[in-house]
Amino acid sequence: MRPTLIAVVLFSALVAITDTPSTTDELATAVILMARIGHCGSPSFSPDSKTLVFVCDLSGVPQVWTAPTEGGWPSLVTTLEDPVTSVEWSPTSDWLAISVAPGGGMNTQIYLVHPDGTALKRYTPGGKDNNWLAHWTHDGSALMMSSNIRDGAAMDSYLLGVPDGKMRMVAQNPGIGTLEDVSRNNRLALVSRMKARGSNDVYLIDMGKGKEVNLTRHDGPGEFAGRFSPDATTVYLATNKDRDLAAFAKEKIGANGEGGAIQVIAARDDAELDNFEINEQGTQAALTWNASGKSELSFVDLRTEKMSSGPQLPTELAFSLKFSRDGKQLALLLNGAVAPSDVWVLDIASRRFHQVTQSTHAGVNLEDLVRPKLVRYSAHDGLPLTGWLWLPKQWNPPGPVVLSFHGGPEGEELPGFRSDYQALLMNGIAVLAPNVRGSSGFGKRFVNLDNGELRVNAVKDIKSSVDFLVANKIADPRRLGIMGGSYGGYMTMAGLTEYPDMFKAGADLFGIVNFETFFANTEPWMAAISTVEYGDPKTQADLLKRLSPIHKLDQVKAATIVLHGANDTNVPVVEAEQVVNNLKQRGVPVQYVLFLDEGHGWRKEPNRVRSTVEITRWFVKYLGQPQHTAAE
Repeated sequence: MRPTLIAVVLFSALVAITDTPSTTDELATAVILMARIGHCGSPSFSPDSKTLVFVCDLSGVPQVWTAPTEGGWPSLVTTLEDPVTSVEWSPTSDWLAISVAPGGGMNTQIYLVHPDGTALKRYTPGGKDNNWLAHWTHDGSALMMSSNIRDGAAMDSYLLGVPDGKMRMVAQNPGIGTLEDVSRNNRLALVSRMKARGSNDVYLIDMGKGKEVNLTRHDGPGEFAGRFSPDATTVYLATNKDRDLAAFAKEKIGANGEGGAIQVIAARDDAELDNFEINEQGTQAALTWNASGKSELSFVDLRTEKMSSGPQLPTELAFSLKFSRDGKQLALLLNGAVAPSDVWVLDIASRRFHQVTQSTHAGVNLEDLVRPKLVRYSAHDGLPLTGWLWLPKQWNPPGPVVLSFHGGPEGEELPGFRSDYQALLMNGIAVLAPNVRGSSGFGKRFVNLDNGELRVNAVKDIKSSVDFLVANKIADPRRLGIMGGSYGGYMTMAGLTEYPDMFKAGADLFGIVNFETFFANTEPWMAAISTVEYGDPKTQADLLKRLSPIHKLDQVKAATIVLHGANDTNVPVVEAEQVVNNLKQRGVPVQYVLFLDEGHGWRKEPNRVRSTVEITRWFVKYLGQPQHTAAE
C-alpha cells in the first residue's frame, strides 16, 4: 500500500561532480565516511530455500549478490555499470530476473542471469520505454511485468515468457497498471489499475476469455493490493474501502468469475496495514503494520483467519516481505535510525531473526549515531501533525535546525537510516522531518488533505512546523534551513517563496518548481495520474500557476543549493535550471550540483557522497553561527 528535458547549462555556480571532496577538509572527511554507508535490499529465496539473492551496493553501485540463507560470505553476480534496482529468483529454476536502470533513469530494463553470473541477457527491447519487473508466475514459466512500450502514457500488463522472451499482453491499461498475481493454472490474473494517485482498483482478468471484473469498486479515494489463494477462489486484499485505515481482507470469487463482498480479516484501530505476503501453501499471511511510523509484524492463519503477533523486530522498520518456498522462513528488509538497510531472515517456528547481509559502515560506529523522537503539534487550523525530531548529542537549544520534507507527496517520513541527517547532526545542526497533511500512514482522509486547491494548507504546515520549533525553544529563528527531494523539493521552494524571511538556507533536491513545465516534460504516465493530486493542466492552469513557486522566485532571499540528475524523467532537469537561472540573475547565493549519470535520486556511492558533503557544507556555512544585528 505504501506506497516514486535534458539541457545541460553550465553556470559559474555549477559544481563539477567529477571532483572528489578534499579529504584534508575535516568536515568532508567525517561526512564522507557517513555517506559511504551502504545498503542492501530486494531479498528473494532460491527454490530450495538454501540461498538468498539480493541487491547491495558493496561495490559502489547497486548490483546482484547471493549468500547462504543462514549467513556467510556473499558472492557477486553482476558487475554492470548501471545500477540494479530489484531481483527475483525463479521459484523453479536457477534463473534470476533483474531490473536495471540505464544511467539511473526510469527506463528500467529486465534481464535474466544465472546465479553464477553467466548467460546475462536483456529481455526487454531497450531504449526509453519503462519496464517494471514484478514477480515470477508460481510455476516459473513467465515473469509478471508492466511496460509503456505501446503507449507512453500507459503501463500495460504483460507476461514475459522464460526462456523464450516473448511478451504476452495480459491487459491493455488506460493508465498505470501492474500485474499483481497469476493463478496456479495460469488462467486468471490480478491487475491493479491506478485511476489517480491515492486511488486504484484490482481487476480479475480471465486471460483465456479476455473477460475482466473490477473486484474493488469504490467511490472517492481508495487503495487496494491483491493476491490469489492457491485455488484462486479467494483474493486476499489490502484495502481501505469504507474505512480510513487500511486492513487485511478477503473476497470470494464466484463460479462465473464474479466478485463478492470484501470481508475484513484483520484490522487495527491504532495502525494501518502497510504490506502483506501469502506463503506458497496458502496457509499463512505475514503482515506489517505502520504503528505511528514504526513497523510491527503479525501473522494470520488463513485456515482459521486468526491473527497473532509476530516477534519484535530488531529495527524500527520492515519492508519487502518474502516467504521461502517451503513456507518455513520469511526474508525481510530491515532498517532503522542507526541500522542501514539489510536483509534479515525470520525462522517462523522458533520466532528468531538472523542477519544475512552486513551493509558497509567503515569508520562509523552505528551505536554512536542519533535516534529521533516523535513530536506532535498542531497546524494553523488545528489539524494534528507529527514529525521526527533529530537532535545532536551535544545540543544547546535554541540552535540551528533544518526542516526536511519527504517526497511523494503521499510518502511518509519514517525513523529510518539517513546518512544526510546524521551528517548534519555531527555538525551541530538538528533536523525536524514533519509529516504534513498529504502524508501516508495516517489514513485515507489525511493523505488526501492536500489535493488540488488544498495544497495551500500543506504549505502553511511549513510555518506551523517552524512555529512549533520556535515556541518550544528548540530552534534559533535566525538559523533555520529547509530541504527535501522530489515533492520535498517542491515544499522546499514553496517554503522559500512563501516565507522568505523565515529561512537562511535551502537545499532543493530534484524538486518541482513549475507545474506547467513538470506536466509538459515528465513521463506521460506520471502526468496522467497526477491531475487529481496537483490539478489538471487542461482545465486548472490558473490553479497550477498559483501553486508553482517559479512565479514567486523573486521573493527568495535564502542561500539555495540545487541538486538534480540529468537523466531524471520524473522531474526533468528543466525544473532545476529555472531555479538556478533565476537566483543567479538576482544575486542570491546559489550552487548547482548536476549528476550526469543519475535519474530521480542518487544510486551510486560517489554521487551520494558528493550530495551529502555539499548539502552539509551548505547548511554549516549559512546556519553555523547566529548573525547578530547592530542593536544586539
